[in-house]
Amino acid sequence: MSDEYQVDELYTGDGGTFDRQELLRRGAAAGLAIPTISLLFGAKAAFARPSARSLTPTFYQWIYNIHPDIPDTLNKQYAKKHPLDAKIAPVQGFGIERFVAEAKQKKSTWDVYVGMTPFVEMAQLIAAGVIEPWDKYMPAAVKKDIIPSILNEVTYQGHIWSWPFLLDIIVQARNGELVSKAGLDPEHNPATWDELISMAKTVVDKKAAPFGVTFDAHGWRSLAPITHTFSPNVYYGPGLFDFTSDAALNALDVMKRMKELANPNVLEPGKTDGGVNATPDEDAFAARQVAYYVKYQNAPIRFAATWPDPSQLRQAGLPKQPGGSGATVFWTTGSALFKYGQNKQQAADYLKFLTYNPVIWQRSLGTAEKGNHAGQLAPYSSLWNRWSKNPPSWLPKWGPVVFDQLKVSRAIRTNKFGLQQFVIGQPYWEKYLKGDESDPKKAMLDAKNAVYAEYKKTK
Repeated sequence: MSDEYQVDELYTGDGGTFDRQELLRRGAAAGLAIPTISLLFGAKAAFARPSARSLTPTFYQWIYNIHPDIPDTLNKQYAKKHPLDAKIAPVQGFGIERFVAEAKQKKSTWDVYVGMTPFVEMAQLIAAGVIEPWDKYMPAAVKKDIIPSILNEVTYQGHIWSWPFLLDIIVQARNGELVSKAGLDPEHNPATWDELISMAKTVVDKKAAPFGVTFDAHGWRSLAPITHTFSPNVYYGPGLFDFTSDAALNALDVMKRMKELANPNVLEPGKTDGGVNATPDEDAFAARQVAYYVKYQNAPIRFAATWPDPSQLRQAGLPKQPGGSGATVFWTTGSALFKYGQNKQQAADYLKFLTYNPVIWQRSLGTAEKGNHAGQLAPYSSLWNRWSKNPPSWLPKWGPVVFDQLKVSRAIRTNKFGLQQFVIGQPYWEKYLKGDESDPKKAMLDAKNAVYAEYKKTK
């Protein structure tokens, strides 16, 4: 593909060693409902035995937490016909040290890791020789079925490195009760950023809520997706985000205007996971203090569940300005195939069983019992085509609207700085949002220069 880069251009270094602060910052990069992030295995745990074993997948803990049907039902169903020994992954904040340590000894305790986010840690796992492509094992029909923009996300040098599973996407959401209280139509999806901001101002002016709109200040959750609504063609050189592009500058202006109508602490870090989780926007939306919201789709679902009437939640694709692309940012949490694992073809068979299973998607998107409504989307065209032709009763109205946005959307480019570039750049662009820097171009140039300076250190 035209926008791919060689892995050795994306990462150089010691094969995956990161300091604790960086690991914690990576911890919620997928933006999911992570009640706890625990180091579940000690560093001295035994390596894989060379003898034959059952298929041994290892899951990031949060996947079990918000998709309990996997351990409670689906794994048990699969194990009736095939030996299965599912584990919880020894990861903290997407740390890959244990995986790298085993790969250096040409061993792996597990066969497949369910929990990899391409723009976060995939490049490091490839460069460290921990994982291998799925090409020889993934059925051609599955590859053909992956939504094209997602297939691009998980592909490097013509190879598929992640079997996509749980899809998250940045959307707009709103509290219909507060919107109605302001005299606005709760069923109307603001089509442009100007319209959304105008409606948010009306909410404040009519005193329907203390704040009109809020957002997650982390760049991969706000600056990048808003930029993509203007244009997703904002990456340069080794795949770094171009903070000085017109699209990024337009996005910064949108954020500045939203901040004026947001909860005053909107730019403060979160309370957990190195500041990336339990963020102020979540508190404001859960407390029904704000009407409109920009974040990945499962966040408003989770926090609306705390309202007296969760049915007041509405979601749709992000707005766009005239002439904009109408894209957004998405990411998938998928599965990595360990190079030194076993049962590789069986691992592919298991993932096909798991990722196509209707129980997963009905519970995730529907209105199943409390605690199972994760709101994550399916990565396959065939499922969406089937649901479009004959919509199931459990499919939310916002589902197809968001799915349509994937046709023009693009994931954040995967490289060592896929996530960290936004951590590095944030103090600089926030000077403009806070009023400490009056020139947005200077603020964004400073962000770009700071990121590139760090990138050069790795070459």
